[in-house]
Amino acid sequence: MTRRILVLLTFYFALALSLNAQQMGNDAPASKEDIERYLDAIHSHDMMKQIMQAMSKPMHDMVHQQFIKDQDKLPADFEARMTRVVDDMFNNMPFDDMMQAMVPVYQKHFTHGDIQALIAFYSAPVGQKVLREMPAITAEAMQSMMPIMQKQMDAMTQRVQQEVAESIKAQK
Repeated sequence: MTRRILVLLTFYFALALSLNAQQMGNDAPASKEDIERYLDAIHSHDMMKQIMQAMSKPMHDMVHQQFIKDQDKLPADFEARMTRVVDDMFNNMPFDDMMQAMVPVYQKHFTHGDIQALIAFYSAPVGQKVLREMPAITAEAMQSMMPIMQKQMDAMTQRVQQEVAESIKAQK
């Protein structure tokens, strides 16, 4: 009987240690490998490319609107040149460097357990749907925000020009 109690106590003690170790492991800071597995699970490289492609249309629209607005002041090939500049900027994004730069940020905010849960979520059907839909959501959001952003940028530009003009006038 005592031997049985000793075996049960040993079993419970081992179980408690195992659960405690597992809990401590989940609360441990996320490792670089954890973050890289997460970034792979969310197809971050592909997603970044898709987001950049989605963002390029509103940028092209903005260039076009600027050209239409100021075409009498701009060279005829301005829109084509700016379209190439925007495309080159998006096509030459250093995605790998950007991903590596994100690792410490994720490590700062997430534990090993958090990352494991995120990987599990993004591996599930709803997580996969989020990943599939995010580029379209981002593109539509950018499209709907562009007029607001353009209006704000125009107001800021006008304000800066006004301040510059007043400063020049005050200097004289």
